Amino acid sequence: MQKLYRVIPLALALGAAFLPATATAEGALKVDKQVEIAAPPATVWKMIGNYNHLDVWHPAVAASDLTGSGTSAGDVRVLTLRDGATITERLVAYSDAERSYTYAIEGSPLPVDGYVSTLVVLPGEDGGSVVRWSSTFDPKGAPAEKASEVIAGIYDAGLGRLATYFNAK
Repeated sequence: MQKLYRVIPLALALGAAFLPATATAEGALKVDKQVEIAAPPATVWKMIGNYNHLDVWHPAVAASDLTGSGTSAGDVRVLTLRDGATITERLVAYSDAERSYTYAIEGSPLPVDGYVSTLVVLPGEDGGSVVRWSSTFDPKGAPAEKASEVIAGIYDAGLGRLATYFNAK
């Protein structure tokens, strides 16, 4: 977990004007972030819609290895982070038509348990897009605030990279 926490300052530094992390009444945590992109949804989806391409656009991910097609529930990707840590994720749902996919973490050094996340590209203003990344999870081995901060930092880093790449509004 020490290695992962070294990635977090970078993730937080790359974050900008995104939505805050919040806790729900049941104690399960929720992080919901989004960014406006100055590119059409179809173009943005070409970049992030491939379940095995997180290493292409997220600065903390060095490699992604996929078992399956990347469009079927049950497909597994193993992400290798720049610090060498790995995260194993299982695809829960994929919709090219709705430009979204949902996945669950099966194993990772992250301070979360029961993590399920959705990444979606929505139509934005003036022909642009809104990329929304949200999740629910329970903290594991860390206070709830720290677990939320870690996930928010990861989202901020990825969404920040997309904003830079596509010239966010």
